[in-house]
Amino acid sequence: MLAKTSVLLALMLFAGYSYDELKAVFIMQGFAGFSLFSVFLLMALGLTIIFGQMKVINMAHGEFLTIGAYTTVLLSQLTEGYAPKLMAFYFPVAVLAAFAVAFIVGWIAELAIINRLYKRPLDTLLATWGLSMILQESFRQIFGARETSAVMPEWLMGSWVPSEGVDIPINGMFLLSTSVVMTVVVYLMMYRSRWGLRVRATVLNRDMAGAVGINTKKTDRMTFALGCGFAGIAGAAFTTIGSVSPSAGSLYIVDTFMVVVFGGAGSLIGTILAAFGIAQSQSILEFFLDGVLAKVFVLCAVVIILMIRPQGLIASKIRK
Repeated sequence: MLAKTSVLLALMLFAGYSYDELKAVFIMQGFAGFSLFSVFLLMALGLTIIFGQMKVINMAHGEFLTIGAYTTVLLSQLTEGYAPKLMAFYFPVAVLAAFAVAFIVGWIAELAIINRLYKRPLDTLLATWGLSMILQESFRQIFGARETSAVMPEWLMGSWVPSEGVDIPINGMFLLSTSVVMTVVVYLMMYRSRWGLRVRATVLNRDMAGAVGINTKKTDRMTFALGCGFAGIAGAAFTTIGSVSPSAGSLYIVDTFMVVVFGGAGSLIGTILAAFGIAQSQSILEFFLDGVLAKVFVLCAVVIILMIRPQGLIASKIRK
């Protein structure tokens, strides 16, 4: 029944297009989907750690993206105003600064709010939603309500044309490369480092982890702060493709949670697959449908799949 409905919808959407036209649309929207995929993945990497490992529903995660984006904008303005000769070199420094600022704010948020709410997911949802409102209003008071953009270095401008009719933006390639690098970093941290071992031990059995000498409170704080720091990197990367406003991060929070849950909470591979599938589906459907309607179709598809497979695409392997 589901397969027949999908075929019927596809025939309705693609009616009136030739094979060559559909091929061109899929290629064009596919490249656009890679940029959306990169943003989803960079956001979801931090949320995979916070929600997937710690079971904390961080509704302010999008605001940490905004923190990273505004940090990048501020550094670009300072560099352009006081050291214009360094414009070609400021962006890598801005990425590190975005991580550092978001990490520090996340550390403070965990110390002040989150550490009192573990094992109370609904309370963390309300508390972090309130934190997101506070941060958004702070952005408006500090930076104003208007959208602003970072000044990009010349090496991020233009496009690469591998063949006639194929025009790939360099900033999109940079965004995709950043997401790949960050995925490798998160994997190495989670499964090839002592910190990752402590995190997984704390998730499996907090009391036993404490009994063998793991400082579980410090591990929680570091984990939450790192997840926020990764969102800050996502914000720095986001400035290469879009302008920044106080509510910029909140536009991606629902999609990011959908990616993490659909992929399988705590599963890095599942997160990658879910981010790619949702981004590409949404990008292609937006060509044939209204943007909101495209999101509705993708959300309905995800809900149906989760009803069939509630553990997500790839379930985390946890010993009982």
